[in-house]
Amino acid sequence: MAKASGTPARRNSTAAVQPTPVRANSETASAQTPAQTPANTLPPAPMGMATLQTLRLGCKLFVKKDGEWRKAEILQFQQRHSGMHYYVHYSEFNKRLDEWVPADRLDLSREVEWPRLETTKKRTGVGKVSSTDSPAPGKARPGKAQPGKAQKRPAARNRRQSELPGTPNAETPMTERQDSMGDGLEPPETPAAFDDDMMDIDQDDAGHRDIPEVFSKEQEIEKLRTSGSMTQSAHEVARVKNLNRMQIGKFEVEPWYFSPYPVELTMYDMIFVCEFCLSYYGSRKQYERHRHKCTLQHPPGNEIYRDGKVSFFEIDGRKQRTWCRNLCLLSKCFLDHKTLYYDVDPFLFYVMTERDEYGCHVIGYFSKEKESADGYNVACILTLPQYQRHGWGRLLIAFSYLLSKNEGKQGSPEKPLSDLGLLSYRAYWSDLLIDLLLSGTAPTETTIDEIASKTSMTTNDVVHTLQTLNMLKYYKGQHIICLTDAVVQQHEKQSKKRKREVQDDCLQWKPPVFTAAQLRFGY
Repeated sequence: MAKASGTPARRNSTAAVQPTPVRANSETASAQTPAQTPANTLPPAPMGMATLQTLRLGCKLFVKKDGEWRKAEILQFQQRHSGMHYYVHYSEFNKRLDEWVPADRLDLSREVEWPRLETTKKRTGVGKVSSTDSPAPGKARPGKAQPGKAQKRPAARNRRQSELPGTPNAETPMTERQDSMGDGLEPPETPAAFDDDMMDIDQDDAGHRDIPEVFSKEQEIEKLRTSGSMTQSAHEVARVKNLNRMQIGKFEVEPWYFSPYPVELTMYDMIFVCEFCLSYYGSRKQYERHRHKCTLQHPPGNEIYRDGKVSFFEIDGRKQRTWCRNLCLLSKCFLDHKTLYYDVDPFLFYVMTERDEYGCHVIGYFSKEKESADGYNVACILTLPQYQRHGWGRLLIAFSYLLSKNEGKQGSPEKPLSDLGLLSYRAYWSDLLIDLLLSGTAPTETTIDEIASKTSMTTNDVVHTLQTLNMLKYYKGQHIICLTDAVVQQHEKQSKKRKREVQDDCLQWKPPVFTAAQLRFGY
């Protein structure tokens, strides 16, 4: 690694790097050149009036949401205790906004767009497919390995996994692997140059990584609003959201994604979750009866951090299986690509709570492997929706690096990051590096390894963050870290919004040590 000589906090006399014109989208280009439009363009979808009896899957109609009529597509039907419900996906919106709606929210006074008939694949008989279904000679089928090309292996370890069909019990425990962050942190408006091995990058942009693009908050939020699922499992994409609403303590929350709660709970319009033991019930009477008997007032673990009204608890998944499984079920409602495994035993859970006269209320958590071969300090991280956009997510990330600092290790979250998790980690890494450079504690000549040692970040995360902020320059045969005026102004703007910081002296914790017998999880 070449030394980054010169003054680290050197400012550029000019503003930030001039924004590069955004590439034209392929769809936009095709729309502007009608001569290149293919001749076999699909005809417009058939329109017509419909009733509740004639509606079918794939129909697009207007649905009332938040007082406005929005176009949506019907994906599934379900008969519930309160009547027939329809699972709809709103056009040009993220799938986390999909929901179950009753019949009175459907607008049947206007014409409905009926689904097109399948005409591209024509079956010639039972067990026979026409020649149009087979790929052209010399072309491989999608998903099949082509000779002479190496296939990218998944990063997951050889561990048995299974989808949970119903209630989690001793025979079907579960845990999570991937991460998602739901905190409303604003990323710096700087060019993005993250490698796709480190971050999530769209497939359309993978072949144009050499062309820099301007990274702006508006474009990123628009992308999150309209993009679909980021899950790598096609089976998970096909799963629709099975719960409509949840009451967690005094908050009423709408789940974002599918979660394998018991099937009988999906018949209710709202389920009730105890905010202390995380048990779940279908009726309010059952929930109220449980609250009179529940004596738990904080997560069942050791309190390792206390600062004001904030406390962190360390929970061993092997000792508190039921509570950790309930936490996994709850977090799956807000994590699209959370993977469920056989057991929570290999993980430690660090739960952030807020204390009041009634107890310690769960705000968010992150989990980490007891023994990570890749050096990850976070396996899954989440801020509950009712506490988002208040800086709690940044506090969770900072606490994970505080633990890595006390362990004397360099940590990094498990990749790939989710959409909201990527935004939050980008913002935290940027603030951490700029704080270090502006504080003057970094020497005039430093290396990437020294910066990584001071921040407990990995060298890859440091390099990619500097590239994203466009701070790494090559000048007279050596690398220089250059702080531009735009980056400093953005950092000062974000610093004013900080509400909470982690205090090192409030941590009462020693890194746990596990024997070989304790790490034998019975697979």
